[in-house]
Amino acid sequence: MADFLLHALLAGLALALVAGPLGSFVVWRRMAYFGETLSHAALLGLALGLWLAISPTLAIIALCLLLALALLGLQGRQALASDTLLGMLAPTMLALGLVTMSLLEVRVDLLGYLFGDLLAISREDLYWVLGGSALVLLLLLPLWRPLLAITVHEELARVEGLPVAGLRLALMLLIALVIALAMKIVGVLLITSLLIIPAAAAQRHARTPEQMAVGASLLGLLAVSAGLSLSWFQDTPAGPSIVVSAAALFLLSFALPRRR
Repeated sequence: MADFLLHALLAGLALALVAGPLGSFVVWRRMAYFGETLSHAALLGLALGLWLAISPTLAIIALCLLLALALLGLQGRQALASDTLLGMLAPTMLALGLVTMSLLEVRVDLLGYLFGDLLAISREDLYWVLGGSALVLLLLLPLWRPLLAITVHEELARVEGLPVAGLRLALMLLIALVIALAMKIVGVLLITSLLIIPAAAAQRHARTPEQMAVGASLLGLLAVSAGLSLSWFQDTPAGPSIVVSAAALFLLSFALPRRR
């Protein structure tokens, strides 16, 4: 197997593994707009990284984490509804990224960053994805039960003494980190699909939150494997191929009897 394909496969599988449980929280808490805003901001992070001559991956992670903190503060103070605020910020972040990229004197494969590119996964990128995914899983394990508690009923969780604001912030930061790491695999415009589609498909057949998280991870692994295979053999874009595979698995889930 070619090195660049192996790098893409390992990075994609690592991201799918961690996207399962996080995607479940995105579906449960209806945070799709939040993920969309962060994914669009990733392009601006890339442009700033190139402009400042620092690691693009580090710049993307830093910007996504800062934006997650800013969004958490804005949602508690602004007069607009959260979906309206995020609906404005998402295209604004993408437009800022595109404008900044056009002002740079550095030639980059913009389509590769928008839709994912097999050839863009270097050994350094692989290390970032593997390390970041492992960190997210290690942090998510002790946070799983408290996050479930605030997802079911925030007020009850607050009465029980759980730090609701801190847990919400931790979840947003974990999602931001995964989105930043997934940019080169799936692309800016399709990152949230890897979070939402497998989780939505697994939700139909899961009896417990843990079953949904594991099912979402397994479906994500299948989608990444099938998408990269399609990209390799048919020369299709990597990111869209993964999303199409995930969508096909979602449609297939409707053909199976739903568990009650």
